[in-house]
Amino acid sequence: MNKYPIAVDLDGTLIRTDTLHESLLKLVKTHPIRLLLLPFWLLRGKAHVKKKVSAITTPSVALLPYNHDVIDWLKVQRNSNRLLLLCTAADESIGNDVARHLGIFERCVASDGNINMKGIVKHEMLKNLFPNRNFTYVGDSKADLEVWRGANSAVLVSNSRALKSHVSKFCEVEKVFHPPQKTLKVFASLLRVHQWAKNLLLLVPAIASHQVANPDVLLTLILAFVSFSLCSSSVYILNDLLDLENDRRHPRKRNRPLASGKISIMTAGLLAPMLLMMSGLIATVISPNFINTLAIYYFFTCAYTVILKKIVLLDCLVLAGLYTLRVIAGAAAISLGVSFWLLAFSAFLFLSLAFVKRFIELKELSAIGVEKIIHGRGYSNNDMGFVQTLGVSAGFTSVLVLALYIDSTASEQLYRLPEMVWGAAAVILFWISWIWLKANRGEVHDDPVVFAVTDKVSLACGAVFSAAVLLGITGLPA
Repeated sequence: MNKYPIAVDLDGTLIRTDTLHESLLKLVKTHPIRLLLLPFWLLRGKAHVKKKVSAITTPSVALLPYNHDVIDWLKVQRNSNRLLLLCTAADESIGNDVARHLGIFERCVASDGNINMKGIVKHEMLKNLFPNRNFTYVGDSKADLEVWRGANSAVLVSNSRALKSHVSKFCEVEKVFHPPQKTLKVFASLLRVHQWAKNLLLLVPAIASHQVANPDVLLTLILAFVSFSLCSSSVYILNDLLDLENDRRHPRKRNRPLASGKISIMTAGLLAPMLLMMSGLIATVISPNFINTLAIYYFFTCAYTVILKKIVLLDCLVLAGLYTLRVIAGAAAISLGVSFWLLAFSAFLFLSLAFVKRFIELKELSAIGVEKIIHGRGYSNNDMGFVQTLGVSAGFTSVLVLALYIDSTASEQLYRLPEMVWGAAAVILFWISWIWLKANRGEVHDDPVVFAVTDKVSLACGAVFSAAVLLGITGLPA
C-alpha cells in the first residue's frame, strides 16, 4: 500500500461546493452593499478578495456538503499512518475551520490574502514540503494538473475520463471517486418541475367560464403555463440560493440539488436569469395584462423569498395570494374578468393550503424532536395547533363561499341545473377535511397542490367535482 503523505484539495473534492461562491452568496444575503467594494478588492488579486470576503462572512463549515466517500477513505489512510494535509485555494480562515471540524488533518495550507494557493503555486509549495515527488494529491479538476505533475500518485474526484487520461501521463492514479452525475432528473429537481402542477390553476377561469374547449384559448393557456412555469422555476432557484444554509438544516430539504452540492452555485446563478428571460419572451406573445400579472407574481415571490416568508402569518397570506395570482393570470391571458366569487373562493382555499404547507414543516420538525423556531421562519412547534385551526377554518370558509355562489343569481346564468353543483361543494368539503387529516397523520410530504395531483383520493375527488360541474352545465340526460 502507498504510504506517502496525502495532500487534499477542498473545493469540489473534500466538499461538493466552492467556498468562495458560498461566501459571496452569504455576502449577498447579509451585507449586499459590501458587494460594491468587490471591484476594488479584485485589483489586489483573487487571494485578497477571498481574505476580504471571509473577514465579513463565511459559510458554516458544519453544514457544508461534504464528500463522505472521500472522507471515509481518508480516515482509513490516516489509520494506516499516512499523514493528511489539507491544501486549498480557499482562504486560510475557511481551510482552518474545515480542518478543525473534521479533525483528520495534521496541517492546513491555504490562501493567505497575498498568495492564492492554486495551480503552480500549490505545486511549488508541495514540492518544498515533499521533495522527490513523495506525496499523493487528491483533486477534482484541470486546475489541479500542475499539482499532479509533481506528485507521486493521484486520487481523482471526477467523472471525466479525459482528466484521468491526462493525470495518468504524470503519475499513477491511485483511486477515483465518482461524484453524482448532473442528470436531467437532478436539473428537474432544481427547477422543481413537479411544482409546475400548481400552474394548472391558470386553467381555472377558462373552465369556470366554459371556454376551455376553445382551441385558441387552449393554445394561449398552454403558452401561459410554460411562461409561468419558467418564471416560477427561476424564483425557486433564487429561493434555494438564498436559503442554502436553512435547507441544509432541514431533514428533507438538505437533499435538494443546491444544498447537497449536486448542482453548483455558479450553474444555478446563471440558470435563474436565463429562465426568467425565456419566460418574459413567451409572455410577450400572450397579452399585456398577462405580462403585468407575471411581473407582479415575480415581484411578490422575490419579496417572499427575501423577507416576507420570515414574517409569521403574513407568509401564509402571501402564499395564498401567489396561488390566487395564478388564477388571475389565467384570466388575463385570455382577456377574461375574474368574478368576486372565484377570487373569494380561491383566496380562502389557498390560504388553507398555505397553512397546510406550514403545518407540514412544523410536523416534520416535531417528529425529530426539534422544539425551537423553524430556521428562517417565525414559527415554533407550539404554534402547530393554532396553524391547524386557522387552516381548517379557512378551508371551510371557502366551501361557504362556494355554497353562497351556487345559491346566487350568478350561478343561474352559467348552469342549467345549479343544484347539481351542490355535489361539487360537498366534494370540496370532503377534500379539505381529507388533506388536513393526511397532514395531521404526517402523510403529506410536499406542497399540498402537488400532493393533490398524485394522491388517488384527491384525483377521485377531482373527477367527481368535474362530473358535478358538467352535469350542472349540461343538465341531466333525457
